[in-house]
Amino acid sequence: MIVDDNISLCKTMSFVLRRKGHAVVTANNGPVAIEMVKERPFDIVFMDIKMSPMDGVETYINLEKIRPEAVVIMMTAYAVEDLVQKALREGACGVIYKPMDMEKVLTVIKEAMEGQQGALILVVDDDNEIRITLKNILSKKGYQVATAQTGEEAIKMVREKPCDVIFIDMKLPTLNGLETYLSIKAINPRVVAIMMTAYRREMTDLVEEALKNSAYSCLYKPLDMTQVLALVDEIREMKQKANGNLPKEVRGDGGEKKNPDR
Repeated sequence: MIVDDNISLCKTMSFVLRRKGHAVVTANNGPVAIEMVKERPFDIVFMDIKMSPMDGVETYINLEKIRPEAVVIMMTAYAVEDLVQKALREGACGVIYKPMDMEKVLTVIKEAMEGQQGALILVVDDDNEIRITLKNILSKKGYQVATAQTGEEAIKMVREKPCDVIFIDMKLPTLNGLETYLSIKAINPRVVAIMMTAYRREMTDLVEEALKNSAYSCLYKPLDMTQVLALVDEIREMKQKANGNLPKEVRGDGGEKKNPDR
């Protein structure tokens, strides 16, 4: 389903997607979309953020209550980062910016339909809201996600089941993020770690030490969820190339520093 008050865009997207074999319906505002979702399930919903009388985020929140299994991708041509971040926090799969790159749209659909991206992600943070937000967003994207509140809990979990990517808060109780990462790295040297902190100055030395020890990047709170998704996609692509014996490369600017030797 495509939800957008731009009738021309709805027609264009519908035409392209139908040519690719997808069944497509459109709605030109939020209330109409909600009524349609009540009547039948949809696998994927493309939702414009800036609509009236109900904006895309409010529409999404209502839609989620009816069809929590639907994958929702927000669309916007405007500088509405507050709404974008709210949508991502609520669990929207991602954001596509207008004018539409239809190849990107088709790629998003393919990944959403495949469902499982083949990565196990561990989120380690004593902040309950951060854990829930990251788990919701990454699970919607199709990843398996586990969470831990402490370094000790994370280390125990990694011993029982190896993970591919781990988000670690630097300021954890008892064991800090660096100590947690080094312990996990000793168990699984191939793990890709992304450090997180809200204390940029206080944690500078620990962040630098983690990066020197092959941590992949550092994200600063409040987290930019678009950046989080971009980083995970980048790591997944890197791992796929490595598994296919292709040259490894690191692309994008998802964090403070990249380790090209990973």
